[in-house]
Amino acid sequence: MGCAHDLMKLQFLPLPVRRLLGVKVPSPKPAYHFLDQPGSLGPLLAALDRVDEVTLDTEADNMYHYKMRLCLLQFLVDGEIFLVDVMAPGIEAKQIWPRLAKKHLVMHGSDFDLRLLFAECGFRAKSLFDTMLAAQLLGRQRVGLASLLEEHFGVALDKEGQKANWSKRPISPKLRDYAARDVAHLPDLRNLLLRELAKRDRLEWLDQQCQRQIEAGAEGFAPPDENDWRIGKSERMRGKGLTVLHAVWHWREKTAQRLDVPPFKVCSNEVLVRYAQAAEDGCDERAILDAHHLGRRHDRLIASLASAVRAGLERDPQTLPRRRGRDPNHLPLTPEEIALQDQLKAGRDRIAAKLAIEPTLIANRSQLAQIARAPDKIAKVLLPWQTELMTNA
Repeated sequence: MGCAHDLMKLQFLPLPVRRLLGVKVPSPKPAYHFLDQPGSLGPLLAALDRVDEVTLDTEADNMYHYKMRLCLLQFLVDGEIFLVDVMAPGIEAKQIWPRLAKKHLVMHGSDFDLRLLFAECGFRAKSLFDTMLAAQLLGRQRVGLASLLEEHFGVALDKEGQKANWSKRPISPKLRDYAARDVAHLPDLRNLLLRELAKRDRLEWLDQQCQRQIEAGAEGFAPPDENDWRIGKSERMRGKGLTVLHAVWHWREKTAQRLDVPPFKVCSNEVLVRYAQAAEDGCDERAILDAHHLGRRHDRLIASLASAVRAGLERDPQTLPRRRGRDPNHLPLTPEEIALQDQLKAGRDRIAAKLAIEPTLIANRSQLAQIARAPDKIAKVLLPWQTELMTNA
């Protein structure tokens, strides 16, 4: 009792004092409007019409179903939090998108959310402040929302909702509280990061990063491709390994679709590659299946898996979909290009150390290779702020 009482007293101390003492204060339960009834969007729509800026987050069910769905929208608008159950009957979310498309958005780690919204309804953001991108440009070691709120405000967020099944109804009060907390502190975090970016003259860097994020989001998710089955070390296989890999990969897709689960919950890529490698090494059907057991809870899948392996062994590798011609941007570098790439990397690393940011924020490995192949095209590979840093290295 005494310890709990002492902890409560500590939590009422001023924030700077609590931070010095290392006290983590649970985020207070925010007030919010939960909109899940027909005709209940009115207050949100009216609030959207009053403002130029909106704080936004989304929740999806990509961890639980084969086809991903948008499940919940979280808004902080004009000081009020709105949770919209987009799966609820009678909720016409289509009324939201034209209004939202005219607003400046504050988000955290927006890449997935923007791609999801584009895939769902063709939504494209007008402008954006992404607090994760801002934290990266300031050289923060931990850029997750929970870490940043703990670091700057001494607030501890419950991480349980990160793995929740957001398509399950009804949404529990605990998950609603979690969803509301995801947007409750973002404006304060944005204001803090904004001031720090301004002091370091990196606001333009963030603007360019956010614009690229918007453009990437408007591409949605990559569509299925006939060569998606070429995973792991398949490029080293030539014969039955490829035909078995093709067969078991498509078996997993069909099984996941039938069970309505993500493919990784049927089995991992590593397991599929082990089956393929066993076939490549000349193993028969039984030996291939023994290469890695699916586990007791998947015993009911063994018959269909065995059928797929058998079909793969019987197939002529020449009948498989042809791999596309190698992308010029991924061709092996010449010795001269490798030397230039090493020089570019060394310069990049010096700049990154001086600025105290992650080197790949300036240019990643693929971009360095593209620049080494065609130095005159650097402005097409990098953003303007990155190009300026690299050309002055």
